Formats: sequence, C-alpha cells, structure tokens
Amino acid sequence: MGRFFRIKLRLRRFLRRHSWLAAIVRSFTIFSVAFGGAFGFISGALSQQSGYDPNTFAIGVSFLFALACLWIVTLGIRLRLMRRRLRTIAMHNEAMADRNWELQEAEQRASTLFEAQDDLIVLRDLDGLITYANDAYCELAQISRGELIGSTATLKVLEQGDTALESNGTRVYDQKIDGPHGPRWIAWREGLVRNDAGAPAEMQSVGRDVTDRTESERALAEARDQADAANRAKSRFLAMASHEIRTPLNGIIGMSGLLMDTQLTPEQTTYVKAVKTSGDALLALIEELLDYSKIEAGKIDLEHRAFALSGLIEEITELLAPRAQAKGIEIAAYVDERLPMQVTGDAARLRQVLLNLAGNAIKFTATGGVALIVEPGIWPNEISFLVRDTGIGIAPEAQQRIFREFEQADDRIARSYGGTGLGLSISDRIVKRMGGRISLASTPGAGSTFEVSIPLAAADTGEANGFTAPDLAGQSIMLVAPHSIEASLISRRLQRWGAQTCIVSDPNVAEALLPERSWHAVLIDHALGAPAMEAFANAARIHATHRIVMVTPATRQELSASEAAVFTGYLVKPLRASSLAARLTASPEIAAPSLVMSNLAIETVAESAPTAPAAAPSHKGLSILVAEDNEINALLMRSLLARLGHSVVITTNGEQAMESWLSATSAGTPYDLVLMDIQMPRLNGIETTKQIRAQESGGLAGQSIRRTPILALTANTLVEDRYACFEAGMDGFLIKPLDREKLEEALAGLAAARHIAA
Repeated sequence: MGRFFRIKLRLRRFLRRHSWLAAIVRSFTIFSVAFGGAFGFISGALSQQSGYDPNTFAIGVSFLFALACLWIVTLGIRLRLMRRRLRTIAMHNEAMADRNWELQEAEQRASTLFEAQDDLIVLRDLDGLITYANDAYCELAQISRGELIGSTATLKVLEQGDTALESNGTRVYDQKIDGPHGPRWIAWREGLVRNDAGAPAEMQSVGRDVTDRTESERALAEARDQADAANRAKSRFLAMASHEIRTPLNGIIGMSGLLMDTQLTPEQTTYVKAVKTSGDALLALIEELLDYSKIEAGKIDLEHRAFALSGLIEEITELLAPRAQAKGIEIAAYVDERLPMQVTGDAARLRQVLLNLAGNAIKFTATGGVALIVEPGIWPNEISFLVRDTGIGIAPEAQQRIFREFEQADDRIARSYGGTGLGLSISDRIVKRMGGRISLASTPGAGSTFEVSIPLAAADTGEANGFTAPDLAGQSIMLVAPHSIEASLISRRLQRWGAQTCIVSDPNVAEALLPERSWHAVLIDHALGAPAMEAFANAARIHATHRIVMVTPATRQELSASEAAVFTGYLVKPLRASSLAARLTASPEIAAPSLVMSNLAIETVAESAPTAPAAAPSHKGLSILVAEDNEINALLMRSLLARLGHSVVITTNGEQAMESWLSATSAGTPYDLVLMDIQMPRLNGIETTKQIRAQESGGLAGQSIRRTPILALTANTLVEDRYACFEAGMDGFLIKPLDREKLEEALAGLAAARHIAA
C-alpha cells in the first residue's frame, strides 16, 4: 500500500511538472472512449444480424443517459469541492500575501535600521566576497556599495589588537582603521550566520567605533604608569631624604650626647640640652613625615609575629611615665585577664599607634591623668585599646577633621601645643591597614577617649603566663591616693582577683576607716605628702598586714629612714601586675628602721641597674672596622666605640674597607665586626659586603676564613633597603641617628652570640 502511494505521488509530481503531457493523455483517452462507444453502438444498431429491438434500444439509451447524468452530478460535486478548496487556498494565499508584506516591511525596517546606525555591518560568503555592506561601512571604506558587493575589498588596518574567542564561536578583536577623518579604533564581532534556508552560511562582521573608549583606556593606562613612576620617584625621594636628613641629624644628636658626657658649666649644659632636645624634636618630625610618605606610597608592610600583650602595654606606660609625671599627672594601664597572654600581629605598629594616642593624651592633659585600658572587643579575636584622658577634650565639629592630614582641632591648639597634625592621620591609616578601626568620644573640658579595635588572634606559643594571679577572695584592701586614675585601675584589678577594695583620697578619712575591719593590705600614694603618709602608715601598723607605698622613680629616693620603717614594701608607678601580685603575696617583714632603709636602698639599686648607663667594659674590647664616608659620623662612631672600650679602624669608602678587611684577615688578626655604611663613594656598602662574603666563601690562600659579622649603618628606613642588606649577607642594621643604648646592645649581643673573648 505504501509502495502504491509513493508511485501515485511520484506520478502526480511528474504530471504537475509536465501539465501539457497530462492534457494530451487526458484528451486522447476521452476521445477514444467516446468514439469507441458511439461507433460500436451505431454499428450494432445498423447491422442486419443485430436483432434490433426498440425496447431494448430504449433501455440502453436510458441507461446511457443515466450514466451521463450520474457523471454530470459527480462532476458537479467535484467542482463544488474544488471551489471550496480554491476558496481555502485563496484565503491562505491572502494570509501569505499579508505575511509576506509584513516580512517585507520588517526587512525594510531592519535594512533602514542597519543603514541608519553607526555600527559597521558587512557580510561575506565563504570565498570572502562581500554580499552586503551598510552605509557606515561604505563611508569608512570610501567605496560605494555597488563596487563593494561581489568584491574582496578590506579596510586599511593600521594596528591589530588582541583576538579573543567566545564560547559561542564569536571572534572578538580590535583594529585601528585608517578612515576619512583620521584613524579610528573599531571593535569587531565576527560570526557565521545563515540568511536563507538551504543557502551556505556567511561571515557577518559587526564593528563599533570605540575610539573614545580606547583613547580613555590608554589615557588611564598612561596615567597609571605615570602614577607608578611618581610612586617610584617618591620612594627614591624617601630614600634620599631619609639618608640626607638623618646623616647630619646623627652628627647633631650624637655629638651633643658626647658633649654632655664632658665637663661643662651649668650654662653650657643648658645649651647642649637645648641642642639635643631640638635634634630629638626634629627627628620626631622627620619620622612622622617619612611614615606618612611611606603610607602614601604604599610602602608600609605588616608583620605577623607573636608578642606579649601585657608586656607591650606596660612598656608603653613606663616609657611615657616620665613625661606624665613631669606634668604632675598620672598614667596607668589595665589589661583584662580574659585576654590571651600572647597574640599574633605587628607589635611595632601597634606600639606606634598607642604611643601616639597616649602621647597626645599627655600633651593635652593638665590635671588628672591618662588611662590605657585593654579589653575584649565586640567581635571574636578582636581586642579594644582605650586611651582615656581628663584633658581639654575635642569639640564635636572637629572630631572627624583631626583624622585628616595636617589638621588639628583649631588654630589656637596648634599654636599652644604645636605638632604637625599627622600623628592621628598616620595612626588611622595604620589601624585600617591592620584591619581595625579607630573611634573617638570626647566632651570639651572633660576629656577624650580614643578606642582602637584590632583583630588579634591568640598565639599558641606554649609559654606559661608571666605570673599567677593571686587568690584574694575575702581579703580587704584599702587604696589611699589623691588621684583616681591609677587607683581605680588598681581597684579593678584587685576585684578581679577577688579582693574587696576601698578607695579613699583623704588620709584622715582613711585612718578613721582602719578599725572597721582587718585589712590585708593598704596602698598609699607618696603624692599625699610625707607627714600624712607617715602618720597613716603608723596608724595602720596594727590593722594592716601589708603596708605598701606607691612612688614614682623620681620620688623613690626621697623616702627617709623613718618613713621607710613603717612600710613593708613599695611599688613604682605605673604599677606592673606581676609586681603588685608579688608584693601582696610576700611575707611581711618588720625590722628596725636602719635595716629597712638598707633593704630599700638595695632594692632601689637592683631595680634601677638595668636602666643605668653601661660603664666601659673592663675586658679587652672588640676589633671593629667602620666604613663611613661622612667625617662627622666617622668621628662620632670612633668616639662612641672608644668609650665602650673597643678598637676602631675608620675607612671612608668601600674600596678602603675591602682592602683593610683583606689586610687584617691575611695578617691573622681579622676584625670582630664591620659597621658598614650603605651609601659610600666608589664602592657602596652592599657591593662591599658581597665581595667580603665571596672572599669568605672561596677562602684566602687555600685557608678557610671565619665569617665576619657585618652590621649596616643606614639612614634609609624602607623595607626594601633592609631586604637588600640581608640579601647582600649582612647580619643586621643600625638606623641613623644612632642610639647609644642600641649600639651597646648590638655589640653585647654579638659578643655573647659568637663567644668573642674580651
């Protein structure tokens, strides 16, 4: 059945294609049937043997007539069906005509749109011949459309950009085209499209003029390159400025320090102190400017090392205590015991921020004091550092402005207190660089509180706590002090240890409270005055187990024998937590006044010994080679090292230093240490160090050479300069202006590490 249907379908297709042949066959068939039927009927009727019967003839004619009528009716029905089909086809043709008209309109609109827009559109066949190009393309090519169609014409390319291939196969690239109005940058998108069913695909290229965008990008790139070059120039300027400014400062501060060690009249001493103070102030100003410049240039790097949190805070308060006590105000610290003993972060940068904030608090506080409080922050692993003072306060309208560069609360403060207005700006940027934040709450005339919140994770170093907090549960402790800053923090710490505290500012009131209970300890401030302090201590003999006087380093020597006899111990302000715990848990000693004073003197000498200037060593000093091209700094180094008992050889450039090192090594008397200036004529310190290390590696005359420690003398404080020193083979560096104590520590540490015989 299917085969018959396929044959019939093929026959119809053949006849539809060759309609003239179908008409001939149809006409011949009809004529043959009509002629054969009529001829047979007439021949049969006229034949003598036909047996003509009129009735039969009539029946036959009627039958033929019926057949003709049936055929006519069938033909009419078929014609009616054909008319209905024709009407359907006509309606379909009309819809198709409407659709075709709409498509033509759409094509015309699309063509108009293509022609009207600024984008370049061109179609090429697989042979590269142009089949379509819009007006924009023709205008850029400066060729008419008629000439372009069917040609392989291309645009004149001045510069080819990078090509990228998208996931859908579209190719994207930029070209710089030579046009009638000058060069233009065109962003092309190329892809295969099929316009007609059954027709081969064509390559469609759509280009957009991106000259403005490209020029902007290039301008931005040039600006970025210029900014990078400016940053590099700024870095070079920083290195140059640091070296050129610090080098004479090293001479000013160092020589004034040496001059103060000589015999001077009181007037000369005043002048020398003024010179040294001015040099220190200039150094602090330069440090601020260089820090700000380094932050601006992006040269600030953070370390992530474990450090003791309590130790850092106590060092800061002890460092600033002389400034505060000189103004007659207090400074005290409190570290919450819930915080870890060791944390991971940049201790140097944190110290810089807290020193700046606490130093400002001391500067702007005339009465009362400054408190440095450390407690857990609001987020996990966050620590809050609060610097609270009772100073002049900051007006609300100036609280945001003071964090900007070179800004202060007002001009009156700038004239009265001085400063560059960079400290808070630098601190704010450092804190943000550390991932923290800094905030301010202040009331004019009542004081200010700066809060620094920084994420600092606990460091698992395996070290035990610095001290064990004592158990003072149920113990009563009285604090008698005229000021409330340190007393309140001491009371807060004692309460954490379980003690019941009472703070009294009037000695008479404190004496009246003594009989009310048995006191484990009474702490009295030396600032109350000697008579009141001694009277209260005598009254507390029978009521308090521990009687402790709190003194400053300056007033510690003022204790008389009679005053010391009534106390069981003393504490130096600002108090350390470990010292307070040790004093409260020690066994009380009751001895004669002379014995107590002797013990006190011994403790005083022992405690102050580490901070006293080191005397010249009695043993044989080190043999030191100094490479320094500046005559003043060379003289300073010679004097400092000679006073410390060391033998010094001075060279003024790298070549002389290399020759002196080779001579000493060849003679069997190698130098114990080389102090190498970085910037020297002929051969700088970096290259000289590399040559020394190369000689040590290769040996001298077939003999091995002991490695000579080399310390850099540099005025450059950038991190890359320090890295360059270590990469060259140096063992450390000393920053100019030289600090005598740091130089002594470096030499002592070197001698201890290498076991150099004195």
